[in-house]
Amino acid sequence: MSKPKSAPMTPSAAARIQGGQAKANGGQVAKGSFAARAQAAAAKNSK
Repeated sequence: MSKPKSAPMTPSAAARIQGGQAKANGGQVAKGSFAARAQAAAAKNSK
């Protein structure tokens, strides 16, 4: 059984994830967190 193909991370999706995490953590997004990795993936995909 193979994994279904997922859509690439977009800058808007990464911003939504990062915004939610920042609200939950008093405005902070930890280095290496899922939100930070999502932002890096979005930057890589938008090139």
